Amino acid sequence: MIARDTNMSLDMLEAYEYCRKITRRAAKTFYWGSLFLPYQKRQATWALYAFCRSVDDIADHPERHPDQLGDLACWHDRMLKVYDDIVSDPITLAWHDLLQTYPVPLEPALDLIAGMEMDLRHEEPSTFEDLHLYCYRVAGTVGLLMTPILGYSCASALPCAVDLGIAMQLTNILRDVGEDLHNGRIYLPREDLIRFDYSEADLRNQVIDDRFIALMQFEIARAEDYFNRARPGIEKLDSRAQLAIRASAEMYRGILPAIVENGYDVFTRRAYVPFSSKVMAMPRLWLDMKLGRGQIATQTHTHLAPQGIKS
Repeated sequence: MIARDTNMSLDMLEAYEYCRKITRRAAKTFYWGSLFLPYQKRQATWALYAFCRSVDDIADHPERHPDQLGDLACWHDRMLKVYDDIVSDPITLAWHDLLQTYPVPLEPALDLIAGMEMDLRHEEPSTFEDLHLYCYRVAGTVGLLMTPILGYSCASALPCAVDLGIAMQLTNILRDVGEDLHNGRIYLPREDLIRFDYSEADLRNQVIDDRFIALMQFEIARAEDYFNRARPGIEKLDSRAQLAIRASAEMYRGILPAIVENGYDVFTRRAYVPFSSKVMAMPRLWLDMKLGRGQIATQTHTHLAPQGIKS
């Protein structure tokens, strides 16, 4: 029996609709991909995303959350209670319901909250290992939460799911360099800036020159490498989920060549994949899946990969 942590009346359908609206508003690419899932899986992914979005908003919007660490601690407590059959709001109600069907683990959800705490205490990463830990916590964990909902044939799908989350987060970081600078954050590892003789002062002054282009090519190649690592895992997912994840992965990966097409200007221009391109890609993705051509289309810039990319 579900215990209520509040006197509010919670209706299951309304709870999922609440989560759907959050997903549709805040994550157009993710929402687009979710529409290709069977209905029950689709609802579960909306509940999962609504949780992720809620904790991410705490880190991103201090004006709405004066006590950010306190609010994250509240979510930590809420998630522990969900697994003890106690709910307090539409998101935890929907999450509790999905747990009746899908064995979604608790630990990655708590790790994700820890990643948001890292964001609040933001320390510029010195090495890629530092950045990798952050990317795992805020995005790789989502792969571990999603995979039990999607269904998978063998455990090797799980590290691939983590790699896909990391690939997407690296893509976010490259797309949002200018926005993050505006918010006082730098996510590009210091060792990479040094490698290309590009200083933090250059970054803050939005210098786009040969050094910056080489740096961005290196980072784009690293993100593409993680998309490639994730590729075999998609083939191990439930066949009913493969198209949705393949679509989400390819649409997200499409941001990387869009950065190149923008002349590597990640300071004043936002790279994105037009909706028309998403629609046009679907027949090819569906046909590739039906014919067993399971690979995500490799973008045109993987030849930029430098030797010895760290993993």
